[in-house]
Amino acid sequence: MEYIDFRDQISRNKRNSFFLMISVAVVIVLLGYVISLAFDPSYFFFIMIIAVIFSLTYTWINFYNSDKIAISSVRAKPADKIKYRDFYRLVEGLTVASSLPMPRLYIMESPSINAFASGRDPKHAVVCVTTGALEKLERRELEGVLAHEMGHVANYDIRFITLVTVMVGMISIISQIFLRSLWFRSGGNDNKDSGIFVIIGIVLAIVAPIVVGLVQLSISRKREYTADATAVKFTRNPEGLIRALEKIKKENSPEKKVSKALAPMFFSNPFGNLTSTHPPLEKRIEVLRRM
Repeated sequence: MEYIDFRDQISRNKRNSFFLMISVAVVIVLLGYVISLAFDPSYFFFIMIIAVIFSLTYTWINFYNSDKIAISSVRAKPADKIKYRDFYRLVEGLTVASSLPMPRLYIMESPSINAFASGRDPKHAVVCVTTGALEKLERRELEGVLAHEMGHVANYDIRFITLVTVMVGMISIISQIFLRSLWFRSGGNDNKDSGIFVIIGIVLAIVAPIVVGLVQLSISRKREYTADATAVKFTRNPEGLIRALEKIKKENSPEKKVSKALAPMFFSNPFGNLTSTHPPLEKRIEVLRRM
């Protein structure tokens, strides 16, 4: 079995995430180029301005308030320092290991084993765990889960995913405006080749949102592997995280109270096999065993 250095795993997944994000940017440029050939170039810039305004405004509001939105969405409550003393101590220990500021801690009422981190930066981070995780996980297992969430905070994953979301949102808006505008397009266009580019544009407008959606899911999975490796960096021991993942695998109880929009933030996929924002548990365990 080939050994994996957690440092290599972190840098490799960050690099792959970056290249995947570049591929989304390439799709935006390609779609825009085809539309500019099909119609007047100024028309594309008009579409782009609208897409940027809508996408940035919606995503920025969600990004800036990501911690509040996430906590209120799952109806989490602040963790009492006395009642959840071990929870606080474990996170405090991880802040020392990671040199991160202390996040605000919350508890989510749920029998399943899960957790998530949110916040636009480490100074505004929150970490939330389910009551099931506190009840069913041993101390080292819980530390592994919390280290994974602190890994998301340390790697600025919320900020990175937000940037990708803006780009994906732009492609969806551009595609929708382009397709709807075809109803109002005049048939008398002097450009003989425009009809071909219109057809190409229609194909791209339909396919591009699907492709970038898959890329977005792939980026989310890469960030999960990075957070796992970062957890090993913080704890210097993958065993606790491995055992926690094995318990989740045996439990296999989807969390129905969670919005699908929040699924990428959770420690494990809260919807079982219905979405693919997370790598398979078996694969995560296999990679961790090689560290």
